[in-house]
Amino acid sequence: MTTTTRFGLRAGLTAAIFTAGFLCGSVGQRPAAADMKDMAGSAMEAAGGSGGALGAAAKLGTSITDMQEHLDALNKNLATLKEIKGMLGG
Repeated sequence: MTTTTRFGLRAGLTAAIFTAGFLCGSVGQRPAAADMKDMAGSAMEAAGGSGGALGAAAKLGTSITDMQEHLDALNKNLATLKEIKGMLGG
C-alpha cells in the first residue's frame, strides 16, 4: 500500500468512528431538566448575608423575585375574581 492510500484509509476510519459515536450519542441523548429556583434562592440568601455591595445586590434580587411571585399570585386571583363576576352577570 502506498502512503496516500494508508492516509486515506486512516482518515476514513477516523471519520467513520466519529460519525458512529456522534449518531449513537445523539440518538440516546435525554433532555436535561433542572429546577434551579431553589438553588438560586439559597445562593442569593447566602450572598445576602455577606454584606457589602454584593450583599445589597443579592437582597435586592431576592426581594424583586419575591415581589414578582406575589404579583403573579395576585394576577391569578384577579383573573379568578373576574371569571366569577362574569358568571354572576356583572
